[in-house]
Amino acid sequence: MPVKEAELVLDAKAMLGEGPSWDAASGRLHWVDIVRGEVHSYDPATGTDGKYTIGQMVGAAVTDGNGKFILAAQHGFMEFDPETRSLTAIADPESHIPGNRFNDGKCDAEGRFWAGTMKMQAQDTAGALYCLHTDLRVERKVANVQCSNGIAWNPDHTAMYYIDTPTRQVVRYDFDLETGRIAGGRPILEFPEGEGFPDGMTSDAEGNLWIAHWDGYGVSCWDPRTGKRLDKIGVPAARVTSCVFGGSRLDELYITTAREGLSDAELAGQPLAGGIFRYSPGVRGMSSYSFRRQQKG
Repeated sequence: MPVKEAELVLDAKAMLGEGPSWDAASGRLHWVDIVRGEVHSYDPATGTDGKYTIGQMVGAAVTDGNGKFILAAQHGFMEFDPETRSLTAIADPESHIPGNRFNDGKCDAEGRFWAGTMKMQAQDTAGALYCLHTDLRVERKVANVQCSNGIAWNPDHTAMYYIDTPTRQVVRYDFDLETGRIAGGRPILEFPEGEGFPDGMTSDAEGNLWIAHWDGYGVSCWDPRTGKRLDKIGVPAARVTSCVFGGSRLDELYITTAREGLSDAELAGQPLAGGIFRYSPGVRGMSSYSFRRQQKG
């Protein structure tokens, strides 16, 4: 199939750009640079990119609808107020595993925040996938994870898709939107050898999955019902980390990338590594959801 190419929109030179989410209310793309501990807010209308330094690694940041961010960070789930720059701990389900950190995450349509962990050094199965419920209760959903990564749901919210990167697989779970329960995990597709590893992902309004290729120079589109690849978008950076639909019509695919682990020679050949890219695939995506904290009383 012919390879299409995404365009650079922000030469961020992120060390480990990740966790993109689209804030429809502000028309901004929120994303993180994990290892630099930064939360970014990119405005496509002006080309400007705001930055907040958190002081620890941050794997994902979602809005709460009230001007604050909920973070999946190195030391657990946290609330960050960009006005005061204050950081407030919510819960750290892995305080007993100091070698772990949170990685990718996003909210479901009921406003729960799903995020998983990984070991910062040598990979083993010390990670897990967690759900921060709207009452701030944390529940472990999947255990024995190596590198928790992409999460997505189908359009009617009856299935959740999940990636543990080293397995090269996407696993499908039955999903109950009302309770957040998942069940019956089974692999539905496997990345081919030589094309990198599956990283972050998102889903479109037709129910297809868009998956970033770490060490694979692109994003591919898959039909999770058949396991067949439908399309591939080229990105001029090897370490493609995640993607999300944005824009006023949710028809623009924003793509994050990384520079981490690349040699000087590799970076010379990939000067745009760590940038934010965009591509119009001709389909509309699903919305990014905010965290919906339960009100007391």
